[in-house]
Parts: sequence; structure tokens; C-alpha cells
Amino acid sequence: MRNVNQILAGKPGRLVTVPTEAPVLEVVRLMAEHHIGSVLVMQGDALAGIATERDYARKVILQGRSSSDTPVSLIMSSPVLTVGLHDTAQTCMALMTERRIRHLPVLDAGRLVGMVSIGDLVKAVIEDQQQEIAQLQQYIAG
Repeated sequence: MRNVNQILAGKPGRLVTVPTEAPVLEVVRLMAEHHIGSVLVMQGDALAGIATERDYARKVILQGRSSSDTPVSLIMSSPVLTVGLHDTAQTCMALMTERRIRHLPVLDAGRLVGMVSIGDLVKAVIEDQQQEIAQLQQYIAG
């Protein structure tokens, strides 16, 4: 089973972050521009929270707030559940299932180094299973 470090190695290195004072409208634009469902919210170099499409729908639209006047700090989810580089895909999937979340920021020695999504984890598990099946087929045929 792959660990988070191996999964991150197969992803592009970009992380989309915004400061806590960024307007929600900017956050939504970034999500659309990058085709992502969440943005990490930073207070300087520290992870302050995560803003997701779900946060936008529930905390802006349903509460009648203005996207251009509301800072992301008012709608972000915080504290953020995080994982480390050595956590396994299976551990991450269990956390996501239990907490009903789709994104996990990755910290290394307290520093933000990446993020894994449910899509990243499903892809890794499928690739691992395909490799195992191929090895078993070779073993049986050999």
C-alpha cells in the first residue's frame, strides 16, 4: 500500500493557498480556475483552515452572505485534519470516510507540503490493485 509521500510524488507540485483575509469570491474563482474543490487558507506560513465548495454553499449561499465582502476566514473549516508523509492511503481513506471529508492537507514537521484528495487515494489504490493482480497472474502462469 502506498504512503502519502509516494502519492504526492505522482502529483504536480502546485498548492493553491490564500490568506485568511482573501474574499470568498477570489477563493471560488481560484477553485474554478484550477479545477479543484478546495483551497488551503494560510495565516502567514501556518495552515489556518481549508475552504471547500461545501463551505461556500453552506456558509455563504445559504446564509445570504456576499461573496465579495466575506473574508474566507469566516467560512473556512478549522481546525483542519491533516496527515503526514508516512501515513498510508488506507489510513487517509479511513479518515476521510469517518469525517466525511474529501481533502487532507499534508504536513511534514509542521510545514505544509501538499494535499491529497479522495480522487488521489482512489487512483493509488486502483493502481496498487492492478499491479498486484498482474503479479499474481504472472505467478500463476509462471
